[in-house]
Amino acid sequence: MSTPAGRMVFTVLGAVAELERSIIRERVVAGQRAAKRRGVKFGRPSVAVDAKKVRRLRDDGLSWRAIATEIGLPKDTLRRSQAVPALPGSIPTKTDSTAARPSQDVQS
Repeated sequence: MSTPAGRMVFTVLGAVAELERSIIRERVVAGQRAAKRRGVKFGRPSVAVDAKKVRRLRDDGLSWRAIATEIGLPKDTLRRSQAVPALPGSIPTKTDSTAARPSQDVQS
């Protein structure tokens, strides 16, 4: 579309597509608001984890994978259940793996 008329047609079609996308988005947002007013829950369902049992099995020396198989939950879910909760209002930061571990100084 190198002619002026072709560029105009392309611009008009692009504007119509953008308008249509905006209308779709408005409908989706309106539907989500209506669903929330009706009490519909969004997101993944929460799972109850027996954190004490997981801690006991970890202390007994079982691997995360073995515990996950025994309990019937994904290992990452179990690991998150054992994570130390962040303080309210704190900003999560990434630390490199060596900074998170205590130093392993060798004394002669």
